[in-house]
Amino acid sequence: MSENNTKEKKIRVLIGKVGLDGHDRGAKVIAAAFRDSGIEVIYTGLRQTPETIVEAALQEDVDAIGISILSGAHMTVFPKVRKLMEEKGLSDVLLFGGGIIPEPDIEELRKMGVGELFTPGTPTYETINYVKNWVQKNKPGDIA
Repeated sequence: MSENNTKEKKIRVLIGKVGLDGHDRGAKVIAAAFRDSGIEVIYTGLRQTPETIVEAALQEDVDAIGISILSGAHMTVFPKVRKLMEEKGLSDVLLFGGGIIPEPDIEELRKMGVGELFTPGTPTYETINYVKNWVQKNKPGDIA
């Protein structure tokens, strides 16, 4: 097979909103920025459960899951998603997020295995670079 015939696998990221948080502007902005940078994006929409997020990630074979949360439920949502990811064999998938999350909670969530958590005002390129670098470091053979 020639080099031109090999299909390169793009980074795949699922962006989700969990719970009753109806504010999705940030999730849509980051989803569009990822898409514009060449990353494949699966946006699950509003009012998802941790179970539907993890199931979608499993079905879509994603490299990362990004959760946008503004409701204050981050200390419940992220640990639940992380636990379900481990139960479903997604321990090699990055879990990251963004929203209104106090710094002490960010530190606690990192200790639980959650990746970077971005707060409002973070330039989109920082989030994109973080995900790309994580995937290149942790899944080097998977992505072209």
